[in-house]
Amino acid sequence: MKLINDDLAPVTAEGKTWNALNYFSLWVGMAVCIPSYMIASSLIAAGMSLTQAMCCVFLGNMIVLVPMILNGKVGAKYGIPYPVFARSSFGVLGSNIPALLRAVVACGWFGIQSWIGGTAVQAVITQIWPGFINLPQVMPEFMGVGTAPFISFLIFWGINVMLILKGVESIKFLETAAAPILLLAGVALLGWAVSQTGIEPLLNQPSTFKTSDQFWKVFIPSLTGMVGFWATMSLNIPDFTRYAKNQKSQMIGQALGLPTTMTLFALIGVMVTKATQVLYGTAIWDPVQVIQKFDNPVVLLISMIVISIATLSTNVAANVVGPANDISNVNPDKINFKTGGMITAFLGILMMPWKLIADPQGYVFTWLIGYSSLLGPIGGILLVDYFLVRKQKLKVEDLYKKDGIYWYSGGFNTKAIFAFVLGVLPNVPGFLKQIKAVEQIPQAFETIYSYAWFVGLPLAGIVYYVLMTAKESEESTEIDSGEEFQNV
Repeated sequence: MKLINDDLAPVTAEGKTWNALNYFSLWVGMAVCIPSYMIASSLIAAGMSLTQAMCCVFLGNMIVLVPMILNGKVGAKYGIPYPVFARSSFGVLGSNIPALLRAVVACGWFGIQSWIGGTAVQAVITQIWPGFINLPQVMPEFMGVGTAPFISFLIFWGINVMLILKGVESIKFLETAAAPILLLAGVALLGWAVSQTGIEPLLNQPSTFKTSDQFWKVFIPSLTGMVGFWATMSLNIPDFTRYAKNQKSQMIGQALGLPTTMTLFALIGVMVTKATQVLYGTAIWDPVQVIQKFDNPVVLLISMIVISIATLSTNVAANVVGPANDISNVNPDKINFKTGGMITAFLGILMMPWKLIADPQGYVFTWLIGYSSLLGPIGGILLVDYFLVRKQKLKVEDLYKKDGIYWYSGGFNTKAIFAFVLGVLPNVPGFLKQIKAVEQIPQAFETIYSYAWFVGLPLAGIVYYVLMTAKESEESTEIDSGEEFQNV
């Protein structure tokens, strides 16, 4: 069984070319996207004031920045991607469990971003050919999607596929080139809102909560949703930091790029949404719909191109690199990065993303919180294994061996799997209630589900640490000095 290919092998010193600016640009490219815009607007729709919404977004991103930087250290030190890193805790074969769970979530995100990009494509085509939107309905009823939207979705999906086939370096170039365009576009949209209504009405966004109890019932699950928004990236960030020139580059670049950009763009989303409420009498939380209100066709066209760039830069970085490596990890001999990326793309269609974001409240409370309950336990196990059990030392050769220390029992570390299951279990009743699979559950489980990521991560981490240190602790930590392995 072959456990390595060119895409999963450690990056050599010559391949470590990313500096702090590259990581800052990466986060600008990923954070400036329509889901970032929509998630802030959904907080306002849920009843938060402007200040409350901004605090929720900023705090959530500061929290998820911690595991982001910590897991990023592994990639920068050893040059290994996320699924290979997961082999140290889950086992060489067991790593497919956390890898594929992360990949499935990314496939959903890939579909969502492609659908959003498709709405921009549809707006452009409709501007040129008004009859496009009235094409006969040929899509099956069960899919719940019109012909024109689906064609537009496939067009944008195809552009993503072209970048997948060009590889990781094209993604680095896209992120660096797109960052200044996206920042300027966000500021321009905010400038439009201020010019239409003045600054005071945009800042005057009071809370609709009558009591503190009402506030906390919304704030806590929303904070979990904010963390869940980038919970996938907090796991597979080694897929990017493996190219870092040094630890300082990835740490500074991420710290400056993630929380600042997310909060700024969330602020723009909230203020523009408020402007639409003042101007049109209803809050429009989708920027594509806002831009379609513009009368100037040139402005509309340029705006839709910018939205397409924003969506594309997010999609190929956040939702292609990770799952492509994760799927390649299943069978490195037959699946490389490009093949894994294509599998991701096709699964993104099958998951029918237009249904995932049809409701902004369901988007936060079902999609974001639901998958954070899976990814939180994985994150807890990875962090505890690397920092507490391994003391930040890995024997990289053994990550690619059948008979190494990470083979455990038949390639699986049952202790990690058991800890993962225990970390997920407390959130299962709340999730079933959220998707209406059950009607009633004890209030305690609803509360636990509101804290999904915050419950699963420490619980799984603690259980894993106890199991790993109870027996054979000396055997599991007595490994080489941790020198970077470059020639597998």
